[in-house]
Amino acid sequence: MGIFNRTQSKAAISPPPKVAAAIGAPAGAQVGDFYTYTQGQLFDRAVSVPTIQRSLQLIASVIGSMRLCMYNEIWNETKRESERIRIAPRSWLSKINPNTTNNFMLSWTVSDIFMYGKAFWFISSRTADGFPASFSRLPAAMITSTDQTQYIWFSKANNLYFNGTQIDVNDVVQFVGGSVGLVYASQRTIATSIKLEEARYRNSSSAIPAGVLEVQAGSESLSPVELADLAASFNQARMTNQTAALSPEIRYKETLTSPDKMLLIDSAEFQSMELSRATGVPAYLLNLSVGSYAYTNSVEARQDLWTFGCKQIAECITQTLSMNQITPQGTYIEFDIDDFIDGDIMKETETMTEINYTNGVTSAS
Repeated sequence: MGIFNRTQSKAAISPPPKVAAAIGAPAGAQVGDFYTYTQGQLFDRAVSVPTIQRSLQLIASVIGSMRLCMYNEIWNETKRESERIRIAPRSWLSKINPNTTNNFMLSWTVSDIFMYGKAFWFISSRTADGFPASFSRLPAAMITSTDQTQYIWFSKANNLYFNGTQIDVNDVVQFVGGSVGLVYASQRTIATSIKLEEARYRNSSSAIPAGVLEVQAGSESLSPVELADLAASFNQARMTNQTAALSPEIRYKETLTSPDKMLLIDSAEFQSMELSRATGVPAYLLNLSVGSYAYTNSVEARQDLWTFGCKQIAECITQTLSMNQITPQGTYIEFDIDDFIDGDIMKETETMTEINYTNGVTSAS
């Protein structure tokens, strides 16, 4: 294990790539100049939608909190199958970036894969055997390529540009996801959700009159001042619990508009269901109504979240880190999911939880 711990700066292995300032960026901007980093406008728009933010939070909190393990595969002649043998991990598995936590690195890597369909790590240093010893994250929104010009990447890029300036692809770990990034695949759904939220915001600041005083047809018309005085006296009578009287020429008509209609609650619920389908997170985990009753416990909920929301992104990360660019031939990396799936992180109880999906009320039974 001693050879794994003798880290060298990249300058000792190969000259670091020259990364100059991009157009619009401060002079001298390069990898590590965090004041130039950005997640991109598409990301900012997407996370402004609560359903997307909650879906991303669920997935990132699971993967970002897991430990990385290393193993070899050995053929068992008796069982006629391969067996996984855990081995001592390289030092970077517990400290991917010495300047921050694994939770930070993995959570934001999940965010990039979830939103853009790809993520990138820059190899900051290497061990004496030439393999990576530490990494730093490069925001996917700042990475471009001339051979992968579409938002769907069909393979790893042969050339990369960070902040507009080319960097060595050998110094970058490319996580290419197995599905289209959410900001590309669901552009109209996200735009609809934002416009719907804007409409709800406008309606929330609009006063709803309880009723309208109408002058009957054929009656003498009232001037604007007389109408204002009539409405004011009517309101005053209602507020002081006095009896309000109207002449036959005036009719009181109640307003049919209600707060739930003004806030477009049904439309917002439907749009959240659409985003649940887009993100792959089960609707009940997002506290959405699905119109029926069901029973579940914490183990089943964790299994659903892992299967439908987390597994594909987690496999993208571990399979990429298991490639020969990162680890020696025959060495593999995986997440230790046993604690999460089995519920050892939180003490499991036998109490079943009844979830009323129709009314959105959770109660223990």
